Amino acid sequence: MRFKINLFAAIGITIVACIITFQVTFLTLDAKYKNDKDASSSSSLTQKLEYIDELYRSMYIGEIDEDKLADGVMYGYVLGTGDKYANYFSKESYDELKADFSGDMQGIGVNVIYNPDYYAIEVINVMPDSPALEAGVLPGDLIVYVEGEDVAELGYYVAVDRMRGEAGTVANFTVLRGDHYEQKIDFSITRGYVTEQTVMYRHYALDGTIGIIQIASFDAKTPGQFYNAVETLRNEGATRLVIDIRYNPGGELNSIHDVLDYILPEGPIIRMVDKAGNWSELDSDKNELDMPMAVLINGSTASAGELFASSLKDYKKATLVGTVTYGKGTMQRIIDLPDGSGISISYQMYYPPFSDNYEGVGVQPDVTVELDESLKDKNIYKITDEEDNQLATAVAVLNGEINVNSNAGE
Repeated sequence: MRFKINLFAAIGITIVACIITFQVTFLTLDAKYKNDKDASSSSSLTQKLEYIDELYRSMYIGEIDEDKLADGVMYGYVLGTGDKYANYFSKESYDELKADFSGDMQGIGVNVIYNPDYYAIEVINVMPDSPALEAGVLPGDLIVYVEGEDVAELGYYVAVDRMRGEAGTVANFTVLRGDHYEQKIDFSITRGYVTEQTVMYRHYALDGTIGIIQIASFDAKTPGQFYNAVETLRNEGATRLVIDIRYNPGGELNSIHDVLDYILPEGPIIRMVDKAGNWSELDSDKNELDMPMAVLINGSTASAGELFASSLKDYKKATLVGTVTYGKGTMQRIIDLPDGSGISISYQMYYPPFSDNYEGVGVQPDVTVELDESLKDKNIYKITDEEDNQLATAVAVLNGEINVNSNAGE
């Protein structure tokens, strides 16, 4: 189960610093440290860490959880490097991350958001071949009770967490359904293994010849889902596409490469340079998607999402509509650690096919248009085609109603 919120959120790690009260007894140990430091002109990081460890083990009146201590040290080191995109993952969080990148997950198979009007969990999408689909859960259902407890009293995040679980366990919940949510339906669904749906598609409500494809993120399953979305829409009469990557935080390198390879003509897709100045490149074959396209972007489009937008812009395959993107042009490498934990390190800068790196700058739209003020507090998945002014602008571009060179939204 995955939950979506209406604002992009970058995952950060907060380290709680412990404040030590200086006592007379500490002065003796402090003097020892100063003497040791004087004896060696440079005290290494490991020596200092060992000394702090000695202090705590000799003085701290509480119990030390060795696993939490080890994780905390790792978190603190990564934070101290200043690498703002790096992270340390405990074994548990690393297992979750790997499952996330693979596109496989355990649960009932729904994407949800918070519904503030009913203080409930709202289902926005039911994943294909999932236990939820088989049981009859529908988009628009409001989950109001989880395991017999009121979602409004539990709180959204606690309730969502209780909906999660391993394959083979049972999720019990109650939904409201209908035009006025007059139907009350109880579900008991055995959780299973499901494929996360990162690509959603439909025909534009006001013109069936325009297909809308939303890409929530890029994982191992995204390319196949994207190919299927394009082919299905074309077979159903779509001749033009709007690709919506607003709030897309990025994802996995092979995924974005495969999606772009499907769209772009022969040539470079991604250029990368490491600390030593070594350059490498990933290319596209000669096959390309021959459809007029517009791409929706905003300030929460980041990383691989930005690479997607800038690559299409470089090849003049699509018009970018919306607002300037987040500005993350660095690539992280995730490394397995011996105990099952992991660490990600920013190790390369990456560049679009022909344009400059956009770290700290973002990707500029071809047509700048802000989301209407009345929609800014509304979840992106709840905005209708009729009221989405950024989408309307993208459609106008495809219809030739906007001179792109004029950047009409400015």
